[in-house]
Amino acid sequence: MSARLAALALAACLCALPAAAAEGDVAAPQALEQAQAGQLTIIDIRTPEEWRQTGVVPGAKRVNLYVTGGAAAFLSGILEAVGGDRTAPLALICRTGNRSAKAAAFLRAQGFSAVTDIGEGMAGSGKGPGWIKRGLPVENCNC
Repeated sequence: MSARLAALALAACLCALPAAAAEGDVAAPQALEQAQAGQLTIIDIRTPEEWRQTGVVPGAKRVNLYVTGGAAAFLSGILEAVGGDRTAPLALICRTGNRSAKAAAFLRAQGFSAVTDIGEGMAGSGKGPGWIKRGLPVENCNC
């Protein structure tokens, strides 16, 4: 299966899932605080191009939602990021919270029990101004 078809298949799977509930959201400052305290892992699910454009959260794992291989490859990347522990607390972030909400629902359906969504994303949304506008730390990504 080509990379494009795999990405489309993953997108179709995610679109069929409901968005994460509001109680599954965490504000960007709280996510940063929890990550710095070692209480959760932040996973940036944007594309490498987006990582390079805006930078990434310091210490965040990067797992491209549209990775070649579709949903199975995305799931594998997430499992690698949390050391295979489906109970590990993690918070997903994307640009505006749309992809991360769908991905959080997907991961919950795969047995992850401590998934939250940074619903405001990096660029902001109706859930908040976003990581960047809040002036939270970012680091360059030469990825």
